[in-house]
Amino acid sequence: MFRIAIEHIKKHPGAVIRVIEMKQKLIPQFFFILLGMGGASLYLVRLAKGPHVTWNKKNNPEPWNQLDPTYQYKFVAIDTDYKNLKKEGPQF
Repeated sequence: MFRIAIEHIKKHPGAVIRVIEMKQKLIPQFFFILLGMGGASLYLVRLAKGPHVTWNKKNNPEPWNQLDPTYQYKFVAIDTDYKNLKKEGPQF
């Protein structure tokens, strides 16, 4: 689907700009679609770099065991005060 869209853009280089010029009511729709796609992409990058994801199993097979108990790994922590937490359990 993307290949077809890119081929169409190569054949008609000014088509998107002409559509926007003709139908200016579509400008907010394009803006919010691009904003949503950008936000979703940034959130996926954030999830991929989280403490529970392992990309290198040889050097660090269990990265979640090396986190400090005061590390705030949740996006929003409403009730938890991470500064006062103490580690419970063995050292790995």
